[in-house]
Amino acid sequence: MKFYFVYILKCSDASYYVEMTSNLGERMNQHNAGEFPEAYTYKRRPVKMWIEQFTDPKLALDQEKQIKGWSRRKKEALIKEDWEKFKEYSRDYTQFGKPD
Repeated sequence: MKFYFVYILKCSDASYYVEMTSNLGERMNQHNAGEFPEAYTYKRRPVKMWIEQFTDPKLALDQEKQIKGWSRRKKEALIKEDWEKFKEYSRDYTQFGKPD
């Protein structure tokens, strides 16, 4: 069975990079080795990661796209597994208004 991974890299400049791959080890080596000078992570090494594993590439791609649209604080809550904050940052503020 083939696996697909959605990952969030926290770069040395504290920015986040979201991507998916079917070969996690190779991709992490490429990011940290600076194999591609034109890549976003090239000047922001070293990187640290959060991952989620999938068996369906469509689900992995859907998750990647969803995470890319999230706020920084929601990504951080996911990485820290702070589910209370994650839930709070998932609210539809256009419907409920911003918290006090």
